[in-house]
Parts: sequence; C-alpha cells; structure tokens
Amino acid sequence: MIRVQARTEQSRLMTFASPLLAIVLTLIFGSILFTALGKDPLQALHVLLIMPLSDAYNVSEMLVKMGPLLLCAVGLSLCYRANLWNIGAEGQLLAGALGGSAVALAFGDSESMWVLPVTLLGGIASGMAWSAIPTYLKLKFNSNLILTTIMLNYIALYLLIWAVHGPLRDPMGFGFPESALFSDAALLPVLSDSGRVHLGVVFAVLAALVAWFILSKSHLGFKIRVYGADEPAATYAGFNANGISWFVMLFAGALAGLAGVAEVAGPIGQLTPNVSPGYGYSAIIVAYLGRLHPAGAIVSAVFLAILYMGGDLAQIEMGIPIAVVGMFQGVLLFFLLACDFFIRYRLVSSRETVA
Repeated sequence: MIRVQARTEQSRLMTFASPLLAIVLTLIFGSILFTALGKDPLQALHVLLIMPLSDAYNVSEMLVKMGPLLLCAVGLSLCYRANLWNIGAEGQLLAGALGGSAVALAFGDSESMWVLPVTLLGGIASGMAWSAIPTYLKLKFNSNLILTTIMLNYIALYLLIWAVHGPLRDPMGFGFPESALFSDAALLPVLSDSGRVHLGVVFAVLAALVAWFILSKSHLGFKIRVYGADEPAATYAGFNANGISWFVMLFAGALAGLAGVAEVAGPIGQLTPNVSPGYGYSAIIVAYLGRLHPAGAIVSAVFLAILYMGGDLAQIEMGIPIAVVGMFQGVLLFFLLACDFFIRYRLVSSRETVA
C-alpha cells in the first residue's frame, strides 16, 4: 500500500527550484501537445516564448500585459501569506475599471491636471470596496472567502456589462457596448514611442517593491507571516487578526482596482466589456510561481505576460488556438502544486494486514 508521509525536513533548494522544474515540465507537456496538433514543437515554443521578446514593439506589448498581472499578484501574495484565500482579484479589477471609468467620464472633456489622479483614486477605491464585501462577510459571519470572492467576480462582470449597455454607453457609439473615449487628461502617459507601454507598469513595479518592504522589513509584515503560519499562535501573541485580514484584503483590492483603472486609462482608453482576458485568475499562478513573494512575482509576471503575448502570436503565425495559452497556465499551476506537494510530503510503501 502506498501512503503519504510528511517530510521531517523540507529542502530549501527544491523550494526555490520547484518553479523552474514546473516550467520545464510544462514545456515538455507543451511539446507533446504541439506534436499531437501536427505542429513543429520547436517552432511553436519559439513563437510562444522567444518572439514576444524579438523587437521593441513586442516587448512593449508584453509589458502592457505584465502590469495588471503583477499588480493583482502582489496583492494576492500578501493575502495567501496571511492564509486568506482571496480568489477575487478578477472582480476587484473589473470593479476598479468600472469605478475609474465612471469618474473619468464624469469629467467629460475637462483638461484639468486633477482628472487622472482622481480617476486612478476612483479605480483604487472601487477595488477596495469590492474586496471589503467578502472580508466583512468572513469576519462577521465566518463565510467561505473562496466562494464569496469567486461569486463576486461574476457580479462585477455583469455590473460592467450592464454599465456599458446602459448608463455608461457612448450615446454616439452607434449602439456598441462601450463607453465614450476618455479625454486626454484621463489617460496614463505612454513611456515609449515604439509601443503602448504606459505608466501603469511603473506603478506595478513600485507596488511590488512596497509590498516586499512591508512583508520583509516591517513589523506588520512579521504579523502577516506569523498569522498565516499559525493563527492561534498569532492570536495568543496579541496580534489583531481582524486588522491583519482587513489590511491584506483591502491592499489586494486596491492593487487590483489600480490594475483595472490602468487598463481603461491606458491601452484601451475607454470602458469595454473585454477589459480583462482573465488577468485576475492568471495572477493566482503568478503569485504561486513567484513563491508568494512580491519580488518573485515580478519575474513570474514577466513569464506569464510572455505566454499571453506568445499565444496571440502563435494564433497568428501558426493557427494554434488561443485556448492553448489558458491550458498552458493550468498545466503550469498543476505541475507547480505537484512539485510543492512532493517538497512537503513523500510517498512510502507499507504492508497492510487484512484480518
């Protein structure tokens, strides 16, 4: 009989090496898949992983996709380190896009210097408000955080769809479900003439550095780590469990909201139903691939952004379905969790006597 046994000591080397091992296993699986689809696996992997970095424009587009992934992943990393299973980054991102768009459209064609800061604050506040709902339900009624955050993702999506078909629809848009274009004063500055990369990417990197400082260098970060590792011990030590929960959830909501408003005020320039291709869900993979560390999330966000960009190129260059990217993300998470499982546990054989 095979049974699972906890390891008495976990390998630190394997803890850091497991993301690389998971990536290698995913690439091997991808090669087998591309062969089954009748595609040259080497060419497919080249298009998927190398072409997104082949020129300045592609790199710029990759960075555009990295920004929201990183912002959402940084907030989720703090939640997961506190053992709070927030799956709601997608809904908080959509709420930020909706709230920020409402603010930007309320200013109309104003060219005031305050339009962009207030628009960004509107998105951040909306993301925080959306994350406050499941936090309150958990702390007040002990509701399941995973279920409430997932359900709120769908509510946020349909609120956004309602808004672009109703109060925020462009009256001059010939009935298309999208808002009017934002004024120039509400748009994030573009950082490069060779692409669409904008100031939101800088916000994402700064957010990761701030979160790293909080988690690694502050007393609050120490409380978060202790609370996540052993909640009874944290409570016995006098840590405010509710305060920690509110902080990490609102922090995650603020960053996801910033990601949403940065999308509509950045490359899109208006509110549309397709604000996010699933950034909030992919950010879960980014957080785990980065070992739930804000600095590690930067590297993993770049990798997932390359996959997003490579998926678009693979569809154009080789006719590979875009769904392959989603499958790659799922397989990557599967292998990562499998590697982590074998870091913590091992399989042992034992004989079982049947009476």
